[in-house]
Amino acid sequence: MRMTQVFFYTITLVMKFDKMQAAGNDYIYVNLFEEKVDNFAALSRQLSNRNFGIGSDGLVLIGPSDKGDFFMHMFNADGSEGMMCGNAARCVGKYVYERGLSNKTEIELETRSGIKHLSLKVNKHSNKIEQIKVNMGRAILNSETKGISEFFQLSLNRMIDYPVQLEEHKYRITFVSMGNPHAVIFMNDISNLDIKKIGSKIEHLEHFPERTNVEFVEVVNSKQLNVRVWERGSGETLACGSGACAAVVAGAVTGRCKSKASVKLKGGTLEVEWDKNADRVYLTGDAHFVFKGEL
Repeated sequence: MRMTQVFFYTITLVMKFDKMQAAGNDYIYVNLFEEKVDNFAALSRQLSNRNFGIGSDGLVLIGPSDKGDFFMHMFNADGSEGMMCGNAARCVGKYVYERGLSNKTEIELETRSGIKHLSLKVNKHSNKIEQIKVNMGRAILNSETKGISEFFQLSLNRMIDYPVQLEEHKYRITFVSMGNPHAVIFMNDISNLDIKKIGSKIEHLEHFPERTNVEFVEVVNSKQLNVRVWERGSGETLACGSGACAAVVAGAVTGRCKSKASVKLKGGTLEVEWDKNADRVYLTGDAHFVFKGEL
């Protein structure tokens, strides 16, 4: 009787990643020059879970670009695709320099909302990136931009301090697009705000068919703002770079702050400057590696 031997082989696929944060806005970063990733949305949902995954505000993929030096592809914690994130962009700048993908200190980063220019400040002694300045592009205030429903596009030129009634409270929304939509609301005592309840309702208002990010802003003085962020697809986060930009632009438009201000978020402070003449918004802050691992 002839015996047949059966051999079983187990193939293990390993994906390397880095956890990074900028002002507490934490994402999982994967280098597509070296790693192969399928089903980005499902992977973001799995890895972003803070109880059963790595834990993050989402997933960022760094890959090649035929329009810039690199491409940043980002997904929120719920698997929805993000158009742009200033904090993530700064982390990408630090990543590509310190991981040896580039020796440039001026980088053109392609995103879903266009090319963003990164200026990296390098510590001469350690050769580490201390600070990253991002040219976030235009701040779009007119209601014809993507993000507001067709009904409001027809009825509004700009959504500035626009009153919205939610239950017994009235909120005044200023809409700013930084390549992604932001509903900015100025109010007092944001530390005691039930942001999970209110943020979610505003995110899903009929005014915003693709949902919106929401910034609750408290004015300290003309050069300093305190901000809490509700990000579409992720919930409350410790910071949002494009949201910080939107807050300063909305504050300047409504006369509440200067066009250059410090924005204090739960995860740290960012510097924002809206150059009205050049029609550009600049975001400056640091970025940090948290840890790296294999999955």
